[in-house]
Amino acid sequence: MQNKSTKPELFVMGAGPGDPDLITVKGYKILQQANVVLYDNLANTELLALCREDCEKVYVGKRPYGDYTPQENIHELIRHYAFTKGMVVRLKGGDPFIFGRGFEEIIYARQHGIKTHFIPGITSMQASGFEDIPLTHRSVSESVWMITGTKKDGRLSADLKLAMQSNATVVIYMGMKKLAEISKSYVDAGFGNTPAAIIQHASLPSQRSAVGMARNLEWLAEQHQLSYPAIIIIGDVVTVQSQEILCYEDKDKGQFAAVPAY
Repeated sequence: MQNKSTKPELFVMGAGPGDPDLITVKGYKILQQANVVLYDNLANTELLALCREDCEKVYVGKRPYGDYTPQENIHELIRHYAFTKGMVVRLKGGDPFIFGRGFEEIIYARQHGIKTHFIPGITSMQASGFEDIPLTHRSVSESVWMITGTKKDGRLSADLKLAMQSNATVVIYMGMKKLAEISKSYVDAGFGNTPAAIIQHASLPSQRSAVGMARNLEWLAEQHQLSYPAIIIIGDVVTVQSQEILCYEDKDKGQFAAVPAY
């Protein structure tokens, strides 16, 4: 039943890649005003400490390959709380519009007369910089392909075969169950030796990673005990640091010397 004194509003907000300090200033302020927060599995729960004591916090997470809250239930919770409590924040890991279902939730809310707002978040692929992996680098990669490792029907996206034909950086989300298939795709196309990295828990103190070649992705994950949540990055940017040469001037000799970048 609708409380006539409330103004139904939904804020779909990105919680960033994990580090709670990586949310936006706007997101920080909105969390302090929220009446209800519906938060995901990948949203850092430390962010909930920003909310008022009387703010209701409801877990609606979806654990990879495990227990999950059906999307239909989340929609119903959005409608219920918006009309009974007013200001609802839907806190989602990363960016809600990049392989999240944030826009589905906005469409649903609008269809039921709920005012909607979007607050972007830093997506996990941008945390690759913490491992000295730029997503683009001059003369190495001029574009980025973001690909889901698991489509709605469970298959690997066919876009991967298109992406590997270019010099673009390929970033694969939700692909840890598809490592063997991803590697085979690269080997079959003649690109098995393309540099590749797996980064788990990007931006968190528990962040771990491994670097190798696309043909060895499954082996890398096993050897380094990497699992989800993780992103897979494939392309020459993965090893650009080791390829770069830094020059410094020897002041005594007045000459320049070349040294490895790390």
